[in-house]
Amino acid sequence: MHNPVLVLPPGRSSADLWSEIVAGDEEQERLPQQPGPGGQAIYRRRKQEKVGKQNAATGKSVVHVARVSLAANGKRVSWNRSLSTRGRTSIAVTACVHHRPEQKHARRKAKPPLPKAKVMHSFEKERSYFQEVDAFELLEESPSPKKSGTWVVGNQTDSFVIPHLSSRLEKWLISKKLNHGCGPSSTLSKILETPAMFSGAKLETPSGSLLQNNSSMCPSLICKNDLERHVHSQLIKLELKDEDLEEAVRKLSLASTCDTSEGDNWNPFTALLAVCGQTAPSNFVDVFSKFCAPSDIIKIGEGTFGEAFKAGNYVCKVVPIDGDLRVNGEVQKRSEELLEEAVLSQTLNRLREGKDDACNACTTFIQTIDLKVCQGTYDVELIRAWEDWDEKNGSENDHPKEFPEKQCYVVFVLEHGGKDLESFVLLNFDEARSLLVQVAAALAVAEAAYEFEHRDLHWGNILLSRNDSRMLNFMLEGKHVNVKTFGLCISIIDFTLSRINTGQDILFLDLSSDPYLFKGPKGDKQSETYRKMKEVTEDYWEGSFPKTNVLWLVYLVDILLLKKSFERSSKDERELRSLKKRLDKYGSTKEAIFDPFFADLLVESAV
Repeated sequence: MHNPVLVLPPGRSSADLWSEIVAGDEEQERLPQQPGPGGQAIYRRRKQEKVGKQNAATGKSVVHVARVSLAANGKRVSWNRSLSTRGRTSIAVTACVHHRPEQKHARRKAKPPLPKAKVMHSFEKERSYFQEVDAFELLEESPSPKKSGTWVVGNQTDSFVIPHLSSRLEKWLISKKLNHGCGPSSTLSKILETPAMFSGAKLETPSGSLLQNNSSMCPSLICKNDLERHVHSQLIKLELKDEDLEEAVRKLSLASTCDTSEGDNWNPFTALLAVCGQTAPSNFVDVFSKFCAPSDIIKIGEGTFGEAFKAGNYVCKVVPIDGDLRVNGEVQKRSEELLEEAVLSQTLNRLREGKDDACNACTTFIQTIDLKVCQGTYDVELIRAWEDWDEKNGSENDHPKEFPEKQCYVVFVLEHGGKDLESFVLLNFDEARSLLVQVAAALAVAEAAYEFEHRDLHWGNILLSRNDSRMLNFMLEGKHVNVKTFGLCISIIDFTLSRINTGQDILFLDLSSDPYLFKGPKGDKQSETYRKMKEVTEDYWEGSFPKTNVLWLVYLVDILLLKKSFERSSKDERELRSLKKRLDKYGSTKEAIFDPFFADLLVESAV
């Protein structure tokens, strides 16, 4: 900072001026100070003198005077003011003083950013890469194995979906399309390879000749061999190209829906006739007269898709198929559905003698005595039996007289298994235990032999009767075991929703196509069991999930606890509840059958 410089008027010396200033200061010090408005002096000269060194030029001392503050009081300038003037030239300037703001230091320069590498896209390389990928044909699995089990080759746009009934013709077609060099399959229709059940049946082969069935060759086996020769000859005659192959096979396939009058063209209805040992549909009189007089026919039950009549010592279940008329509000079942149920029923028949698997056998599944396809209206005696039932019990089904003359039916002739669990009266806890152990044993045997799952084992599909037998023998994986029955005989019926692996085909009903099945009332044990099955299978009904059999055992325990009345103690109820909890841990009835609850009911035998 520069010291102030005094400019002297003309005719006066600096010594005179300084003497006047000093005299004025002494006089000011003797006077009292005048207080300001706040009781403080506004101005007060501070007497501070410093004698500096003598001026080299004049030889006199130079006095430095302290600067006078112009601030009205001693308060600090507010921070706002300080912030608002920061970095600028100060506007508070003392007389004869020039204030210079503090110079900002230059910021340190940051390091320059690294230069980004420029990516040069080579579109030619990219194009050649994808062309190479596209040219390489891969077997790509379809996104969802639950919906189809097909494979697609390369850029092929056609999708081939295996039909609901896994036909050997369709499978052969897919393999033919994937491998053009493969020859025809030697097992085009093994689904028809069913047990030799019905003796004396005559079957017309595709060549037109009649063959007599004997004990060593069933009609279905005859049909299989002739069907293969017939299909192969037709394919050779047509000299098919690849683009015509699918259409031709579809006409010959078991899953075809073409009309039955088209000569040699095969369809589910024709296959169903072959399984039943028929060349054409029969009428009701011919079928029922084999077992009883028409006047002795009695209706004993009904279901959504059919009626049950008693004919002598047998029960005839009549199911309408392939018609346009709705049955009790539901669409009629198709031939392919009944074909599966027919084959499944006959397969379970083999467990009675252990034919397919000598390690597993039981007699709990209802025996199918005969199968027939009928056509026409209900017979007069059937109408009479139906109306008698309606008068006594109040039928919930539509009157059968509404069926047209061309309506077709499948008649299952079954052994008489007794009353269903809903109407049967259990006497005591031992009979309840016998019910559970017989059902569990039968399911375990069928699981071991055929990966069987019933999937609809409600109390209307279990028949009960009493006899003099106290023990029942079954064989599970080579072990002969006797079950205590306490005189109770159990029969399992209705395999409409069931799943089975026959060794050549997996037969099942895709329940994902029937969403209403899973929308039953909450809290209803049967509806809850359907929903639990859906969770277990994840809506993939073709797969093997033996846990579903365990779910129906749990359902039966609930029925015994909640819906059935019989003599029992509180200890018996605790045992049932404990069994229910333990069943949740089992993954199959093969495991559940060895639960402690059944321990004293099973007796292993050497024979």
